[in-house]
Amino acid sequence: MSDSRGQQTSDQPPQGGGHRPGTPPPREPEPRGGILMGRPFGVPIYVTPSWFVIAALITWVFGGQLERVLPGLGAARYLVAFSFAVAFYGSVLVHELAHTLVALRYKLGVRRIQLQFFGGVSEIENEAERPWREFWLAFVGPLLSLVLGGVFYLALQAVEVATVPGVLLTGLMVSNLVVAAFNLLPGLPLDGGRMLRAVVWAATGRPMTGTVAAAWAGRALAIAVLVGLPLISSARALDRSRTDTLVDAVLAAVLAAIIWNGATGALRNARLKEALPGLRLRDLARRAVEVTADTPLGEAMRRAREAQAGAVVVVDGRGEPIAILREAAVRSVPEHRRPWVAVGPLARDLEPGLLLSADLAGEDLLRAVRATPAGEYLVVEEDGRTYGVAALTDIEQRLTAAVTGR
Repeated sequence: MSDSRGQQTSDQPPQGGGHRPGTPPPREPEPRGGILMGRPFGVPIYVTPSWFVIAALITWVFGGQLERVLPGLGAARYLVAFSFAVAFYGSVLVHELAHTLVALRYKLGVRRIQLQFFGGVSEIENEAERPWREFWLAFVGPLLSLVLGGVFYLALQAVEVATVPGVLLTGLMVSNLVVAAFNLLPGLPLDGGRMLRAVVWAATGRPMTGTVAAAWAGRALAIAVLVGLPLISSARALDRSRTDTLVDAVLAAVLAAIIWNGATGALRNARLKEALPGLRLRDLARRAVEVTADTPLGEAMRRAREAQAGAVVVVDGRGEPIAILREAAVRSVPEHRRPWVAVGPLARDLEPGLLLSADLAGEDLLRAVRATPAGEYLVVEEDGRTYGVAALTDIEQRLTAAVTGR
């Protein structure tokens, strides 16, 4: 599976050592995600702590099976089983590198690759602009898994099956074929779901229509996994212990939850992307009144009500903005105390990142907010004049309305 979301920093203050609105922002620090293993093609590869959990589980389960197949190994069977876990995730890495190479070929950008509990994830920064590029980007991962399965099959012909190399090659062949088959299932967030999205997109000319179809297919797939795997396990109950059947049920529930949440998240992200062009900071900013730091809170609130303003900006003796009154701090002061409390201690200083250009919109606006989390931002014109104050709650409510349709 691949994910496609990137982050960059926002516009910075027009003075005081920061960046002016509209100037290229500095690059956001690279996201981490576990233990850094390398940077092939310039893309960092991380192994998350959850990988060690699945590696231990594979070692325990596969080691127990080896005792029946190769009884002479003794305790060394767990070393062989751990080698299989490492080699299997090496195959998963090849699968993800296939996605990465195609994404780099199409200049989509790749933030990182993560190896985790249920496989790997390639975080691709941008979406393909054409449906058949999307199709190929998704298909190349399962294709490489199929190729690896074939390679291990050919290598298996040169050794005895009832040997350590034979058992390892058999396990890697089967596991790669399973990975390919599972990822080809037609539902988001699997690669097959992205392929289905691309086909519907090409047929209708609307990427959103493709996403909706693939997301609902993913939800149907989640239900099928949740119901189907336990039924298959029950049909084989004569050959399996109650513990094995319970493990299958738990695995089915976890897989179904992952697929359902992935499909739902893909649909939410698609709706968000469709709504982003209409998200303009100039439309979201509240009118603000300006007061000095020693102004009583009660007086500041009175001026704001008279001006029908929704925010208060603290200025210095020259009238230059230096801070924004925090809504959370205002709510913490009881009404009867407000005439005796100055606004200065309740305001947040205008540090780099809290000054945003009024012309910010869409993804640029989201990057700016993510780069410097805050409750309020000072919105300024290109010449540095104050336009208003943008509250994070207003931005979130507009996004929520766009995604949910409410």
